[in-house]
Amino acid sequence: MAEQHTPRSLIVSLYGAYGRTPDDAPMPVAELIRLLGALGVDAPSVRSSVSRLKRRGLLVPRRTADGAAGYALSEDARQLLDDGDRRIYAREEPKLADGWVLAVFSVPEQERHKRHLLRSRLSRLGFGAAAPGVWIAPAALYEETRHTLQRLHLDPYVDFFRGEHLGFTPTAEAVGRWWDLAAIAKQHEEFLDRHEPVLRHWQRTTGSPEDAYRDYLLALDSWRRLPYADPGLPEELLPAGWPGARAAEVFAELHTRLRDLGAGFVTGA
Repeated sequence: MAEQHTPRSLIVSLYGAYGRTPDDAPMPVAELIRLLGALGVDAPSVRSSVSRLKRRGLLVPRRTADGAAGYALSEDARQLLDDGDRRIYAREEPKLADGWVLAVFSVPEQERHKRHLLRSRLSRLGFGAAAPGVWIAPAALYEETRHTLQRLHLDPYVDFFRGEHLGFTPTAEAVGRWWDLAAIAKQHEEFLDRHEPVLRHWQRTTGSPEDAYRDYLLALDSWRRLPYADPGLPEELLPAGWPGARAAEVFAELHTRLRDLGAGFVTGA
């Protein structure tokens, strides 16, 4: 099945890769349409997706220096992307000795709709369910989780704890209950199926800035979900033949080869 890259997701990937500037300059709407057009997204879809991102508070309308209509990242969106950088580009080798962070939440009955929101958000951040109302993740995910729950005004319902797993189930067995490792491995394998051939192509030949931009942004749009589905468990807790390390290597090499070359198409240089 062909991979689906939604216009809204591609716009977020575009801002993450090329849209952050020291002066927070807005990206002109005309440029958004040109850059998304190179990925097969038509102008109405771009405008509709930008409107949705604006309603969510991620993009703010702003005029460019020459007076053209454009959109800049909101403060929340910049924090979201900055937090994402640590997962997407600079994942450190996890160590079992680093321990775990536990998120324990309690929501009053009159606000029970927030329970689902908390569960879904913790899951999307990479937490596994250790018990009802108790979620677990490698300790390295604490800072980003704190930022996210504060941004969503969910922090009053949650307490965080840091610690180690003492048993009774061996930790390597317990993580198989906390996360669906087979489903995560499948996502890594699907990424490799789609993007490892792209890397082999670039290892054999060169291409234009537009080609580099297109291949890089599609790879980034696929990859940036994976460090959230995969919590980054220490190697000794993972099944043999885990494909995550290879997927990370493929993305890292695509990033090195294509990101800066693709920037020439973004800037029109």
